Amino acid sequence: MQIGKLVQQSGGYKAFIPNSFPPDITNLRLDQEVSECEFWAGHHLAKLDGITQRLPDLDLFIFMYIRKEAALSSNIEGTKATIIDSIKAEANIVEGLPEDVDTIQSYIGAMNYGLSRMEKLPLSLRFLKETHKILLSDNKYHIKTPGEFRKSQNWISGTSPNDAKYVPPPTYEMNIALGQLEKFLYSSYYSPLMKIAMAHAQFETIHPFQDGNGRTGRLLVTFYLYKEKVLERPVLYLSKFFGGNEKRREKYFDMLHNYHSKGGVKQWLTFFFKGISEVAQDAIKTSNKIMNLREKDMEKIHSLGKGASTGVALLRNLYSLPIVDAKKISEWTGHSIQASYKTINKFVEIGILEQRDESKVYGKTYVYKDYLALFTDEK
Repeated sequence: MQIGKLVQQSGGYKAFIPNSFPPDITNLRLDQEVSECEFWAGHHLAKLDGITQRLPDLDLFIFMYIRKEAALSSNIEGTKATIIDSIKAEANIVEGLPEDVDTIQSYIGAMNYGLSRMEKLPLSLRFLKETHKILLSDNKYHIKTPGEFRKSQNWISGTSPNDAKYVPPPTYEMNIALGQLEKFLYSSYYSPLMKIAMAHAQFETIHPFQDGNGRTGRLLVTFYLYKEKVLERPVLYLSKFFGGNEKRREKYFDMLHNYHSKGGVKQWLTFFFKGISEVAQDAIKTSNKIMNLREKDMEKIHSLGKGASTGVALLRNLYSLPIVDAKKISEWTGHSIQASYKTINKFVEIGILEQRDESKVYGKTYVYKDYLALFTDEK
């Protein structure tokens, strides 16, 4: 199923010109493998949505889900900073932080901005441009116009369009394709999962920004699922499937390249739906483990007696920021640094907090290790 063709340009290279979008995928909608994969993706998303709604502190746990997606999506594009670096940055623990941690923080800012902005602005090209501007707020590549669609030719891999692996549509065709994509998001012929699977691949095919297309396209998936109420809250880190390791990143990029270069629409749809199912099932397990851990740690805190109320408040804050120091706990509780250390010591004694570097005498930091382990293998 060809979705476009390569057309010779005056600069001596060939650029991809998309056909009218969406393509006629009537036969694919009836394909048994595609329909089964889509069914199970929807089933697991519905199950995930039901389970996460049972989490009593969901608003706090959301911070970790967003942070995980931000770190993984940024890592796909080569960022070396990790989810732990992101947590330390938010806790103002800056020692040893890599410079590109700002890329993850900008992604988190873009995610939160978009989720809030959808209350007043439809999911549209304007919405994507506004989100992109926040995403590139770190602007490490010195893009002159963050938040604006490109006005010149870009390319993927290579030193110029002449030796590139892929050359997206020139700006005139790009704007036509973007208009068709925006209308497609509000069409009623396709299911929400089919629409976002096609929309993500088409967005990456168009590549409308000078930089940040991959991250913006993955944000689009989260925003669309949230907008359509497929998920009531953003608790799906699909970037784990797309780029959890080098092999997966290569597979993801190959599938997108195959989508436009060989018309591999069916292969892309089955890949995308299987990714939704896998990540949703993983998030279901994480949610169940969160509930079990919360119950266990609440019992530990109630054993503290009169300090239990402060302990409960501290634990709830740790759900959103599981690496802390005494200064951060002092901010949360309003207690002195000395009193905060006493609280920390109690949490260490009952096995909730653990000192990260036991050799340190000053500048100690502590980690809610059992909780953090549910989101990352890092230490």
